[in-house]
Amino acid sequence: MSLVSAKKVETNTYELVVSIDAEAFRKGIDKTYRKTAKQISVPGFRKGKAPKSIIEKLYGEAVFYEDTVNDMYPDAYTKAVEEAGIEPVDRPEIEITDVSGDGFSFTAKVTVKPEVTVKEYKGLKATKSPVKVSDEQVSEEITRLQERNGRMVTVEGRAAQNGDNAIIDFEGFVDGVPFEGGKGEKFDLKLGSGQFIPGFEDQVVGKNPGEEFEVHVTFPEEYQAKELAGKAAVFQCKLHEIKEKELPVLDDEFAKDVSEFDTMDELKQDIRAKLTEAAEKSAETAVEEQLVEQVVSGMEAEIPSCMVDRKTEEMLQEFDYRLQSQGLNLDLYMKYTGFSPETFKETYKEQALQQVKIRLALEQIVKQENIEVTEEELNAELEKMASTYSMELEKLKELVPAEEIKLDLAVNKAIDLIKSSAVVTEAEPEKKEPAKKKAAAKESADAGEEKKAPAKRKTTKKKAEETKDAE
Repeated sequence: MSLVSAKKVETNTYELVVSIDAEAFRKGIDKTYRKTAKQISVPGFRKGKAPKSIIEKLYGEAVFYEDTVNDMYPDAYTKAVEEAGIEPVDRPEIEITDVSGDGFSFTAKVTVKPEVTVKEYKGLKATKSPVKVSDEQVSEEITRLQERNGRMVTVEGRAAQNGDNAIIDFEGFVDGVPFEGGKGEKFDLKLGSGQFIPGFEDQVVGKNPGEEFEVHVTFPEEYQAKELAGKAAVFQCKLHEIKEKELPVLDDEFAKDVSEFDTMDELKQDIRAKLTEAAEKSAETAVEEQLVEQVVSGMEAEIPSCMVDRKTEEMLQEFDYRLQSQGLNLDLYMKYTGFSPETFKETYKEQALQQVKIRLALEQIVKQENIEVTEEELNAELEKMASTYSMELEKLKELVPAEEIKLDLAVNKAIDLIKSSAVVTEAEPEKKEPAKKKAAAKESADAGEEKKAPAKRKTTKKKAEETKDAE
C-alpha cells in the first residue's frame, strides 16, 4: 500500500489517493482464487480443481479483480488514514480509479474531526449552591419508598378514577375498519398517565368493571402512522378490573421490611445522610457544568453535521434501550404518543450538538496539556467496568478498545484540571418569601409569561464520556 497524496479539499474533508502495487495485488488475487475457485466449474476439471491460469484464460484476466479490490481496499484505507495522521468521523466515499494487472488505485473522500481552538479554560469562575437537606425532602423519599413497596389490589364497588390501573380490552376502528396495532387484551392501563392518545384515558374514567363502552378520539395530525394522522377513531372497549395501590403503614415494621434498620428514626437518618451525599455530588456536578459551558462557549470549531447526526442516533438508541427495559420500544412509544422519528431527532439535535462540542473541547485540552493516562489507571478502570457488567476482564478487553478508554479517562482528567484551577464561590442560601407574598409573585409571573419546564441536566463527566466521536 502506498499513500500517494493526502490533501484537504474542503472544511473538515480530506481526500486520500492510495495505490496497491502489482506484487501485493497478485497476492490478493491468489487469496481470492483460493476462496472462490471451489465455486467455479471449468470443463475437464472437477469443480474447484481448475488452476488459476485456466480460469483466467477461460473467463478473462480480470475475473478475480473485483473481489480482490473489495477485499483489499478496506485495510489499505485504514493504513492510509494512519499514515496521513487524520481522524475520520464518518464513512469514506471510495472511488476505484484504476485496476489492471499492475495493481489498482483509489481515492477516499472522508470527513475528519474539526480543528478546535480552546482559549480559556483555567481560572474560570463558578458558583456552588449550598447543600442542605430539608425534612420535606426526607419525607418525600420515605413516601417514594412507601409507593415502591405498595401492592396492587382489586377495587370493588366503585367506578374507575384517575390513578387507577384499568385492565381493559380494546379494538380501534377508523371508518368502521380495524387498523394495525389498535387491538389489545387485558391491557394494564394507568389512568391519567397519558400513555394512550389524548382523550382515551379520560373516557375510561367513570366506567365500572364488566362494562362495555366506546371511546371516541382523534389521532394527532403529526401521528407517526400517516394513514391514521388526524383521523377520528372509535375504540370498542371492555373494562375487566380496576386496581389501586395499597400502601404500607409507616412504622418501625416498615423500616425493618425495607432496610437494615430497626426503627423509622434510624431509616430517616440514613436517608438524610444519603440525600446529603447526593446533593453534594449534584452541587459539584453543577459547578463542573458551569465551567465546561464556559469553555465550550469560547471554543472555535466548525462541527461536521455527520458528528451531530451520529450523536443524535446514539441518543435515540439509548432512549430505546431504556424503553425496552420497561417493556416498550421506540416504535410502540411513537405510535402511542404521536411522535415521528423526525420529531424525535429534532428534539435531541441541539443536545447532541452541545455534547459533541463538549467532547471536542475537552479532547483539545487533553492535547494542549499533554494529559496522559497510566497503565495502572487504565487497568483499574477496566476492572471496574468488568465488575459493573459482570464480565470477565479478558473478555472485556477484547470488546472494548483500550485507546478509547484511555481517552475517556484523559477527558475526565481535563475536567479535573479545569475545576482545580477555577475560582468557586459559595452561593448565598435562598431566602424563603412569606407564603402569601410568594403566592402573589407566582400569580403575577404566571399571568405575565408562559411557564417553562426546567431543562434536564446531566452529569458533566458522564456527558463527556457519552460524547465520544463515532469513528
